Amino acid sequence: MKPSIPRGTRDFGPAEMKKRQYILDTLRSNFELFGFEPIETPAMENISTLTGKYGDEGDQLIFKILNSRLFESQKKDLLKKEFDITLERNYNSAELTERALRYDLTVPFARFVVMNQHQITFPFKRYQIQAVWRADRPQKGRYREFYQCDADIIGSQSMMNELELIALIDKSFADLKVPVLLKFNNRKILTAIAEMIDQADKIVDITVAIDKLDKIGEDGVVKELHEKGLNTAAIEKLKPLLAFKGSNAEKVAVLKNVVGDNAHGIKGLEEINYLLQKASAKHLQIELDITLARGLNYYTGSIFEVKTSAGNFTSSILGGGRYDDLTGVFGLSNMSGVGVSFGVDRIADVMEDLKLYPADVLKPASSKVLFTHFDEETQAHCLKLVDALRTQGVSCEIYPDVTKKLAKQFDYANKKNIPYVITVGGNEMAAGEYPLKDMQSGAQEKLSIENIITKLK
Repeated sequence: MKPSIPRGTRDFGPAEMKKRQYILDTLRSNFELFGFEPIETPAMENISTLTGKYGDEGDQLIFKILNSRLFESQKKDLLKKEFDITLERNYNSAELTERALRYDLTVPFARFVVMNQHQITFPFKRYQIQAVWRADRPQKGRYREFYQCDADIIGSQSMMNELELIALIDKSFADLKVPVLLKFNNRKILTAIAEMIDQADKIVDITVAIDKLDKIGEDGVVKELHEKGLNTAAIEKLKPLLAFKGSNAEKVAVLKNVVGDNAHGIKGLEEINYLLQKASAKHLQIELDITLARGLNYYTGSIFEVKTSAGNFTSSILGGGRYDDLTGVFGLSNMSGVGVSFGVDRIADVMEDLKLYPADVLKPASSKVLFTHFDEETQAHCLKLVDALRTQGVSCEIYPDVTKKLAKQFDYANKKNIPYVITVGGNEMAAGEYPLKDMQSGAQEKLSIENIITKLK
């Protein structure tokens, strides 16, 4: 059998993993710097937990898991009937599937909060770094299995939380040296616009269509809105907003005229102005984008998106927003939260394209020291030496095979970018001093194991 992996998934070797760990370590460090605590949730959730939270298009991308041992079922006629229905439309049947792979980390987080509410101190600041799965068409920057790094604050309605997340985003991408543009909008503004054009019942269709503006253009959005049942008059009222460009202040002025005395619109503008003023005071760069929609059903307030401002990437590398009652579907009402999700895989692609990885990440060493030897006796002596180094936190390894060919052992060190080699022979064992060779400069000096430890630490 020819080995292969499913489309939309990838293997990561040591070189790729070092790069990914660099990104993850940077994000994890900043999450904890800002007071977020780690959690994990299962790879699979009950399908009832996931469905109905992402809109019709999102629900169709959920990876469903067939129930185990279907062949033993006594209801084979029902199974066949239920399966036939799934071939016709997106349909969930408890007879066929009760579980699914998680689509994102936010909905499982809401479920986690409800189940653990009596052990949690609110407001609860959590971060989570795990894989998610989507039954999407694989393409560059879009995978069926990928990692998300989420940071959420739940149990507080304060807009200070949005400001904290903006600061977290700014510092994280600055540390990674990724040039980005942080765009934001407010779902209340979109709700107000839908009400002003007498299409309040089409708010989900409107946001899903507008969210595709960068991908399908204005004509594509207009076409989709027509297909969703919006009349020509309503679409004509929307068009000026789709094409409008200007400064943050100019956009606020336009929105103020559009929403008028609409209650949702007034509240949305209040929240937008708060973030613009506070971000400016902290010298944080954000851009109001009145076409930003983030087509997820659970957003109710601020919505965020980050794209890189360099290279050829058009996809977002971060998204997020405010959700006022996501936990309500699980029985815990009035639990407002706000969060963002860093797209690790897309960030990694951007950093690769822009050559942003530090030199020590591009050429990672498996260990700091390699012990080489000539025979079984000298190899056995190395065992004591590696224990001494490891006890002091110096990473090291012994060449595993017994061979007198030092060239082969040194070649191994070079290929693994190991910076130092110590060669142990009979004379070294007797004297208690060992040649420490710097593989980059070629310099070599004989030192006791204590002095070697001091030098390498």
